[in-house]
Amino acid sequence: MTRVRTTRTSDGRRLEVSNVLSVPAADAWDAIIDTMQWPEWSPIVRGVESTDRRIRSGTTGRVRLPGVWVPFRITECTERRWTWRVTGIPAAGHRVDDLGNDRCRIVFELPIHHAGSAPVSLRALENLERLLEDEATTVQ
Repeated sequence: MTRVRTTRTSDGRRLEVSNVLSVPAADAWDAIIDTMQWPEWSPIVRGVESTDRRIRSGTTGRVRLPGVWVPFRITECTERRWTWRVTGIPAAGHRVDDLGNDRCRIVFELPIHHAGSAPVSLRALENLERLLEDEATTVQ
C-alpha cells in the first residue's frame, strides 16, 4: 500500500511517501543503507563514491545524478532512520518501520519544498519493492 501524506518529523514538516512491503524490516534497512545498492533502486542515482559502503552518521561521499556528481553527508543515522544533506542542502530522510510478521514500511521524508520529488520517491519505492521481493524469492 503506497501512501503520501504530510506529517511532522524531528526535522519539521515533511511530505511522507511510503510503501508497505512483505519483507523483514532488517532486509529493507540493509538495502537503503548500502550505497552499492542505491543505483539499483533510485531512479536518479547512477553511481556512488562513499567513505562507507553502509552509511552511518558522518559518512560522506558523492552521488552521480544524470550529468553531474554531487557531494553528500549523512547527518544522522539512528535505529532505522537516516537523513542527509546533498550539496549542503537538507534532502529526504529515509526510514524503515517494522510492522512484524516479515512486513515493513519504507518511508521517504521529503522536505516540503521538495514535494516535486514525490514521483521520483514513488518510483524508488516500487524499485525497492521489486528488488527486495526478488531477493526474498531467490533465497527461498
